[in-house]
Parts: sequence; C-alpha cells; structure tokens
Amino acid sequence: MPEPLTLDSFRADLAECLFLEPGEVDLEDSPLDAGLDSLRIVTLLERWQAAGVDVTFVDLAERTSFAQWWQLLTERRQGADRAGA
Repeated sequence: MPEPLTLDSFRADLAECLFLEPGEVDLEDSPLDAGLDSLRIVTLLERWQAAGVDVTFVDLAERTSFAQWWQLLTERRQGADRAGA
C-alpha cells in the first residue's frame, strides 16, 4: 500500500519530476512554468490517486500553482479520511 500523502512527499514527488531537490521546489511556481508537461502531471496524478486522494487531471489543470495543488490534495485527502472513518 502506498504511503499517505504528506507535504514532504508532495514536494519529493514534484522534485523528482522536475529534476530538483525537494527544498528547491517553490510552491508558488506555476506547474507549467516550472516545466511539468501533461505526461508528468498524469504520472503525479496516478501516484496521488494511489495514495488515496480523489483528484482528477482537470482538478489540477484548473489550479495555477503548486500551493493550490497542495491545498486541493489536502482537502480531498481529508475528505477521504472522513469518508473512511
């Protein structure tokens, strides 16, 4: 079973796709301006879905920064946690 999604794992996932260190990921960056293409976004999306986050490609595409992605993932993760309780 995949590890639960945390801010550290979120940063690590982004860093891996951007060829950066996790500390180099600026959450205020735009995913597209940072260098993510649709294939990398789908890779991240599948990883986060496997961790139990109910999110779609469109959900991510509607947001313009990694901080907004994290906010969405946090909300969706908490919703899944409550539903499972």
